[in-house]
Amino acid sequence: MNSTGFLDDLQQRVTALLQQTPAADLQKNLKALLTQQFARLDLVTREQFDVQSELLANAQAQLAALERRVVELEARKE
Repeated sequence: MNSTGFLDDLQQRVTALLQQTPAADLQKNLKALLTQQFARLDLVTREQFDVQSELLANAQAQLAALERRVVELEARKE
């Protein structure tokens, strides 16, 4: 199960539990607590991750091209 699915499931379960109890403020407090705890973690959004993955792939492709070019230039020199 991915983390988003886990969090959605957790939220649904907590919401269902709170609907059966008079503790309506508990949901707000729990959400604030979880938000605060997740803010402390070094997390990135999926969009940010995808952008960085694409940049890394481009850098690796450029590096491979440069390595091939160096091999060609060294072959000419000899």
